[in-house]
Amino acid sequence: MDRSVPRAWSPAELDGVLGAWPTGSGPLYRRLAAALQGAVRTGELAPGDRLPAERALAAALGVSRATVVSAYDELRGAGAVISVRGSGTRVARLPGGALRPVDGRVRGGTASALVQRLVDGPAEVISLSVASEGAAPELREALAELMADGLDPLLAETGYHPGGLPELRAAVADRYTAGGLRTAPGQILVTTGATQALALVAQLYVRRGSAVVVETPSWPGCLDALLAAGARPRRVPLDEDGVGVAGFRAALPGAVLAHVTPTFHNPTGVLMSAARRERIGALAAREGVPVVEDLAYDTRLWDTPEPGPVAAHAPPGAEVLTIGSLAKSVWGGLRIGWLRGPSEVVERLARLKALADLGSPLLDQALAVRLLPRVDGLRAARAVVLRSRLSVLEDLLARELPQWTWQRPAGGGALWVRLPSGVDAAVFARVALRHGVELVPGAATDPSGAHDTHVRLPFTLPPPRLETLTSRLATAWSAFAP
Repeated sequence: MDRSVPRAWSPAELDGVLGAWPTGSGPLYRRLAAALQGAVRTGELAPGDRLPAERALAAALGVSRATVVSAYDELRGAGAVISVRGSGTRVARLPGGALRPVDGRVRGGTASALVQRLVDGPAEVISLSVASEGAAPELREALAELMADGLDPLLAETGYHPGGLPELRAAVADRYTAGGLRTAPGQILVTTGATQALALVAQLYVRRGSAVVVETPSWPGCLDALLAAGARPRRVPLDEDGVGVAGFRAALPGAVLAHVTPTFHNPTGVLMSAARRERIGALAAREGVPVVEDLAYDTRLWDTPEPGPVAAHAPPGAEVLTIGSLAKSVWGGLRIGWLRGPSEVVERLARLKALADLGSPLLDQALAVRLLPRVDGLRAARAVVLRSRLSVLEDLLARELPQWTWQRPAGGGALWVRLPSGVDAAVFARVALRHGVELVPGAATDPSGAHDTHVRLPFTLPPPRLETLTSRLATAWSAFAP
């Protein structure tokens, strides 16, 4: 992003900069003014930048026009902005003409607000930007085992393994082989979470303007990892079996990469069938387009058999990269992910990984070695808990918000809820935030507008918290009055 010239901010872009401004105390217009002034201080809003018109910003934020007018008046009084008839409201220019800093946001991305929530840390809101919970108890056990009998050999290491700790690469490879996909340790790259795996793949394959086939809707963090590398997405809608075949076939010619989430798609929870996986692999192989399949969202709910990875169904010679992680089955704080692919591709990715961080932390990897044999049991135990919480949330929604509809997911930790027709979920999300709930609206997962009436509702919270969540949403819905 060129940060040296002024820009005109759209309401949606400015919304992503402001973060959780409705929370806190004091009149709403002063909270908005404080958030805008904070963005000016940090350089996110730079001298000369044009702010949206009052009416358009009010509609996007779900507030009255008077709230925005008063906030702009407050900023004008403080000398932070100036308004000139015909050119709108702009951030005041400061002496010196310093260049604006790079702020880490992805131009055209949709995950800025979600990332900002993680950067800001906990607040007095129920954040639904992450569908996860605390660590599995087995993590403590594995840590005790490592401290008792595995630490000395590890500390004797140099500490540098860009490809990953050899024992972990072998353990992940054995797990794939046991599942029917023959894999050698040299085909595994250990990464600092699944997000880094996708970012490295994007760095390897994508150049500015490269066409990349993606599902729609899709998780904002995945989209932004590709956009940050310069990708030009070709969006393919889902059906009840995953990414649509006709759309996928039409989008492939000329693409450099295809990204799919076949197992418990995020955010819809769809499980792609074995036949569809075979078809996707065959189509991509025919066009010579590498496929990256993201299996990190592997939260099981039911006893339905899960097909093997696309890599296991693709024809010989197909280039399929499979991403996995321990975030959902063990703990998000254990930043261990991996990528399986052709050994020559893994070697190239390992060189990029070495440039990024010289290798993921060895202590975390040593814990992962001990935890991998327990993953199936962990997933089964967590499924029992999640099924119960899903039922609780469904009962609460049916009672408190009967206008909302959804389909039970095949897996994952969230409901993909549809609001009544004509409702802009992004605007409702701003109202919900004022009532203590941070939602992920459909527009963050699909900029095309096809899912603007949807929100993602995780059910990973304990039942008392789900009750509080639903009560706050019901209150916000009453205040929203669509």
